Amino acid sequence: MVIIGIDAHKRSHTVVAVDEQGRQLAQRTTGTTSSDHFALLAWAASHATERLWAVEDCRHLSRRLERDLLAAGERIVRVPPKLMANARAAARSFGKSDPIDALAVARAALREPHLPAARLDGQDRELRLLIDHREDLVGERTRIISRLRWHLHELDPSLETAVRSLTHLRNLDTLAAKLTDATGTVARLARELTDRCRQLTVKINELEQELITLVSTLAPSLLAIHGCGPLTAAKILGETAGIDRFHSNHAYARHNGTAPLPVWSSNRQRHRLSRTGNRQLNTALHRIALTQARTHPAAKTMIARRRAQGDGGLEALRVLKRRLSDVVYRALLADLQTPHTNAT
Repeated sequence: MVIIGIDAHKRSHTVVAVDEQGRQLAQRTTGTTSSDHFALLAWAASHATERLWAVEDCRHLSRRLERDLLAAGERIVRVPPKLMANARAAARSFGKSDPIDALAVARAALREPHLPAARLDGQDRELRLLIDHREDLVGERTRIISRLRWHLHELDPSLETAVRSLTHLRNLDTLAAKLTDATGTVARLARELTDRCRQLTVKINELEQELITLVSTLAPSLLAIHGCGPLTAAKILGETAGIDRFHSNHAYARHNGTAPLPVWSSNRQRHRLSRTGNRQLNTALHRIALTQARTHPAAKTMIARRRAQGDGGLEALRVLKRRLSDVVYRALLADLQTPHTNAT
């Protein structure tokens, strides 16, 4: 078995092949077109008949490469950058370069046997693109509202509206009517910002309805979890990118950052909150945990019991998030095994 580590970039990929002991066998730098990838396959075939490709998990740079390799029947695993950093620090070579990084990727894949496998894009990626686009539009609208509120304060403090009220179309229409007769540059800018905010709100609402339709078809079990709304479910589906990539619920918990880290030595065993893993997934689970901590009887009972045993509020919430990770894992598996029609 030969492990081929890849350090992917926008205009070039550097590849290093290692044997089962981690010794470097060969090195190559190639372009990023499909013809370059096919030449890379021929190069790899000349070094090993049995091989595993390891790619640093930066899909915006490696997506075309992964697509071409998977179409050719190759096996690919994705290496989190944190694992690669550890492998580079433990190497005998110093510094940082593309060959050093590719070697670190290969050795990290050799050391960690259960890394998530790459696969061809499906509806999970469509959800991720849609939810990311919606979040970008929400961020743009927030910036516009912030500028608009300052203009309104300068024009007339009585025009200021309640916090978060400018995300509703009826309030924007009311504000636009009030600004119709206002004169001056500030008034003109306020009208333009109001129009832009309205356009963004319409698009955000359309995307939300599209996501609700997709998620309702793809993940009914996930939506059944208390505190998991359609947007949170879409985030989980998109960031997970296929629950079948993970060999167990423990691997999924490590991936989403809910698995606790041991921080003890000697007799007293204790753990702390992990700051690693996919933080987008972790944030989605955190939203569910906060909702359940307020409104779900079983979660409230568990948190009260943990606090009675001496845990602080954050420690109890950490335990709840770890259990929610298993609940989400089982729900995603159930949805994967449930046949559904194509919602697109």
